Amino acid sequence: MKTKELSKQVRDKVVEKYRSGLGYKKGASPYKRATYRYTPLLAWILTPNIYLTPIFGKLLFVTCDIISAYLMYRILRLRGMATATACQYCALWLLNPLPMGVSSRGNAESVLAMLVVATLYYMEKRSLSKAAFFYGLSVHMKIYPVTYALPIALSHALGKTGRLPEPGRTGVRTLLVRLFNRDLLLFAAIAGGTFCGLSLLFYYMYGWEFLEHTYLYHLTRRDIRHNFSAYFYMLYLTAESPWSLTLGLAAFLPQLLLLLLTSLAFHTDLAFCCFLHTAVFVSFNKVCTSQYFLWYLCLLPLVLPCLTLSLKQGLGLLILWFAGQALWLAPAYYLEFEGSNTFVLIWLAGLLFLLINSFILVQIISHYKPKEKRKSD
Repeated sequence: MKTKELSKQVRDKVVEKYRSGLGYKKGASPYKRATYRYTPLLAWILTPNIYLTPIFGKLLFVTCDIISAYLMYRILRLRGMATATACQYCALWLLNPLPMGVSSRGNAESVLAMLVVATLYYMEKRSLSKAAFFYGLSVHMKIYPVTYALPIALSHALGKTGRLPEPGRTGVRTLLVRLFNRDLLLFAAIAGGTFCGLSLLFYYMYGWEFLEHTYLYHLTRRDIRHNFSAYFYMLYLTAESPWSLTLGLAAFLPQLLLLLLTSLAFHTDLAFCCFLHTAVFVSFNKVCTSQYFLWYLCLLPLVLPCLTLSLKQGLGLLILWFAGQALWLAPAYYLEFEGSNTFVLIWLAGLLFLLINSFILVQIISHYKPKEKRKSD
């Protein structure tokens, strides 16, 4: 049985080998490698690994982490935060050992983090054209930021009050007029044009396998290897069942419901809403690994200033989060390294980890207090 560490190394080397020019410099498709599930744009960006240095990709990913921290700093400064305080919050990302390890290992999650934070930065500056470009590019790189579309539309259409029109025909008509305003249509056109333009280009170059491996695979994916997801054991047991695909798609329903409710409730603070969106998406996803945590951790420095949690409460939640992972890792270790049948224990630990994540999100929401509200109290 392959160890978990070995499987991680194999996954990480998929992009690394492609970066090294095996196949690419001969004009071959990256999808010739069975486990390549990324946009070809990533391989194109990393071609200097062939001509300059083999560590170009790792240096690029670390640079993206630094740029993300700078953009966080700029957002916090735009909100009126003092320079020293803003630097302290940004250090929570820049000096975090998790993104350090992931980027220096050669994983491209930092590129997506930079694109998402850049989108929020330009939204904060009300520069919709630039925000739309980075948003379209981020959705092209990874499909999950598409869930930010509704919060972005609501936050811009309803303004800081965030009040939805009264129920009824008049209210619906008013909401539609606000949603289909000139600025939002421009945002949709630029973001959609960026996404569709890149997708059409790569579809022209690589055909159906581009759509299948970059996007459709993640919709129908049923990962039966153990991971943090509460769905893993169900998908493992039903892997050969004719209901397997249906169950995999049904797993999206709790996510969709929670994302809709989150959008309606918290769209007035776009960064906070996107943080909740990502945390909900990752926690309730049918596949969940450690690198997915970076998707919402990159937004945490923008959220913390609006939380009224004490230092003791914050550390307590952090310890609880690590404890949930440790309880999962214990049976996972015995499965991978000792060959013991601990599938049920791993599943139970995954359920517990979901409960812990849900509890932490509830605590974050209940202690969330925007700056405007605090000043008016």
